[in-house]
Amino acid sequence: MHDRSLKVRKAIFLDIDGTLIDCMGDIKDITSNVKKAIKKVQEKGDYVFVATGRPYALLDKNILDFGFDGFILANGAHVIINNETIYSEPIEKEFIKNIVTQLENNNIQYILQGEIYSYMKESCKDFYKYYDEIGVNRTYFKDEFNIEEIDVHKFEMLCPNDEIKELCLSLIKTNPECDYFSSVNKSAVEVYLKKNTKGSAILKAIDFLDIKIENTYAFGDGKNDIEMLLTVGCGIAMGNANDEVKNHSNKITDTVQNDGVAKGIEQYVYID
Repeated sequence: MHDRSLKVRKAIFLDIDGTLIDCMGDIKDITSNVKKAIKKVQEKGDYVFVATGRPYALLDKNILDFGFDGFILANGAHVIINNETIYSEPIEKEFIKNIVTQLENNNIQYILQGEIYSYMKESCKDFYKYYDEIGVNRTYFKDEFNIEEIDVHKFEMLCPNDEIKELCLSLIKTNPECDYFSSVNKSAVEVYLKKNTKGSAILKAIDFLDIKIENTYAFGDGKNDIEMLLTVGCGIAMGNANDEVKNHSNKITDTVQNDGVAKGIEQYVYID
């Protein structure tokens, strides 16, 4: 344990896909240089969090076991600090039930993402294949569930063509409290509560830890990272991010392939 009681503390928030790892490329684990940089931050008594659109069930074991100080999950719907949940808010159950009925009537594959487990029926073979390809362990997957008994923080729908995507987007629009984005899997639409974002969750985490906003940093590459980059004291876009993300950042570091997180920590977090 590091003594964090006597110093001005900093907190760094790291996206996963395209920032810590490249799950669709050849970087399936955090590189040794990035691991060393993160450990150095923690040795100084500062905090490092993962901030991801993924729910707990889709976290790689290497990331779960690495020793991060906490996790912002499901795009901000679930916040864990030191292995304790400090915030958790599911999507309204009636909306989920109605959506699931429509998806099943139209044979659209979907996954419901809860606090610990994610729920996906065996018939969703394309979704299972995708998660296998990016190295997701099925430890926290359940293929049998009673929708009345589960809470859903976020859900994804697989849209293999424009017609299905149009239908899925029309279903989302029936609930003005929800929004969506597409991330690594361009055929999947990810749905979440508008009030829960990576940015809103960061504010909850730093309030819990009593860290000032000017001492916070975030690294990201995707559209769902923009609010996070704007929320923190210093938002750092990855070199592989698109121009929209870079335009909303304070700084730009190298790519995920070139240890951008490690270089960004060295250049922008600890400035002598």
